[in-house]
Amino acid sequence: MPQQHPFDVADNSLARLWRQWQPGDFAVTGNGNGKNRNGKHGDDEGAAAVRLKDFDPAAKPFSCGDKAQDRTRVDELALELDALQDLFYADRRYKLLVVLQGTDTSGKDGTIRGVFGRMSALGVRAVGWKAPTEFERAHDYLWRIHAKVPGAGELTVFNRSHYEDVLVPVVNGWITPEQQRQRFAHINAFERMLAETGTVVLKFMLHISKDEQRLRLQERLDDPAKHWKFDIGDIKVREQWDDYQRAYEQFLAATHTPWAPWTIVPADSKTHRNLMIASVVRAVLRQLELRYPPGDPALEKFTVK
Repeated sequence: MPQQHPFDVADNSLARLWRQWQPGDFAVTGNGNGKNRNGKHGDDEGAAAVRLKDFDPAAKPFSCGDKAQDRTRVDELALELDALQDLFYADRRYKLLVVLQGTDTSGKDGTIRGVFGRMSALGVRAVGWKAPTEFERAHDYLWRIHAKVPGAGELTVFNRSHYEDVLVPVVNGWITPEQQRQRFAHINAFERMLAETGTVVLKFMLHISKDEQRLRLQERLDDPAKHWKFDIGDIKVREQWDDYQRAYEQFLAATHTPWAPWTIVPADSKTHRNLMIASVVRAVLRQLELRYPPGDPALEKFTVK
């Protein structure tokens, strides 16, 4: 990890605003040595409760109040991120893992296009996670995840993630509460290992309202070009909305850690969603104090003929 913590961003106003959209006190680390943001010790089971109803999915905290200007700002930030990613790739001291987690239609694909779509394919990779294959199920549930984390200088965006393993099985009763708590501990330890070996882990929960999801699902049905995005299984999951919201609240409280914090992104507005995520990613990349590697002294006076 860098000497300067990547999440202690220099822009104080952005830092204060960002903190308001995090779950609250840090979950406890599981080894008795962790502290929450107030400096208090504790354990995983003592994590403060999270209520998604306290976070308005229609809010636009990063907006200037003008949608056209917000769109322009997103484009500007996307170009800045492209330049920073080039430097990030050249620097090669770090890796960046961006986790996008959210319900159906929350905008994971749109975020990848709008925020990361301007970046060069060199060093940037998006990974979409679906139900595990039979071969993957023959291993522990984090095995396939670990194989896809970024290497040195790489930026990897997860469209869904290992958090599916504390969502779907919990809602459907496939694992017990004890197994759920065990998985929270596994995930915290896994992400801590990544952080301690140079991976910056940024996690975004794309938070939309049930009404907004209904509109987006209907749009997929009404537009022939979007039929391929619709799955009848989405309706069954929608019927479990309240159960999924509770499962989100549980893992947000249990896995919001100093080394892998969660950001709850109000995402009813697609433009604002991209603006907020791009702003946070840019601030974190800037905090790393990236630099190009030194040149070869033997080439200082070399002339290409």
